Amino acid sequence: QVQLVESGGGLVQPGGSLRLSCAASGSIFSIGSMNWYRQVAGKEREFVIGVSSSAGNLRYQDSVKGRFTISRDNAKNTVYLQMNDLKPEDTAVYYCNMLISGRVYWGKGTLVTVSS
Repeated sequence: QVQLVESGGGLVQPGGSLRLSCAASGSIFSIGSMNWYRQVAGKEREFVIGVSSSAGNLRYQDSVKGRFTISRDNAKNTVYLQMNDLKPEDTAVYYCNMLISGRVYWGKGTLVTVSS
């Protein structure tokens, strides 16, 4: 059984920063890509940023370019999302997903609220 648990969400003022973490636990042999998605109530979940297994390939949504950074610690089965210069439109529930042993797993999400 594999579980992904996100942490680090909260309330932040516009222009502020947050760092999200997502740790995988359970029966894990290999982890491929690690990604972050977000979802606003009433809208579809959208891709935000992702990193390949070797960390050699990054993908990101244009709206977060220059503000969000993704990194991974393979020894800890953890992916991080550093979010800087946050904007009200970044408010959403953030979900991580990982490709583990050929199957995609999702966390339950962590809420990020950007508001003054």
